[in-house]
Amino acid sequence: MDFKLEKKEQYVYIETDAPAFAGDVPASFEETARGLFREGYHSLIVNMQTVKSLDATGITTLKKVNRLCANDLGLLVIVTRDDDFMDTLEDLRIPDLTVLPTKEEAIDAVFMHSLENEFGAGDDDYDDEDYEGVSESKEP
Repeated sequence: MDFKLEKKEQYVYIETDAPAFAGDVPASFEETARGLFREGYHSLIVNMQTVKSLDATGITTLKKVNRLCANDLGLLVIVTRDDDFMDTLEDLRIPDLTVLPTKEEAIDAVFMHSLENEFGAGDDDYDDEDYEGVSESKEP
């Protein structure tokens, strides 16, 4: 199966017109994703607007590719507006898998994720107490 690829600096946008993420599609997708990782891409946005279902191989492949993205501080984002398919993906409880309805929201998510990684969001090295008095410093 061929996927349409749109490579950008921060991510690759992948589009499929397959009705199901099953059969030969997951293997082809994993091969494509691994090639992109070798090229240095770590965040993938996958447009699955046409996909209505997935099989066990598809689930396993999504988990593998999601783990590969996360290991390299990247993000896997699935784009779909299909509520049933969205529910199916959410029921899989794949850690850090992001499911959004539009390409634009997916791109924003990748950039936010990148910024969080760059600036160490959630870094608890400093408590609020460390900042108390900083703006209130008094001259002797």
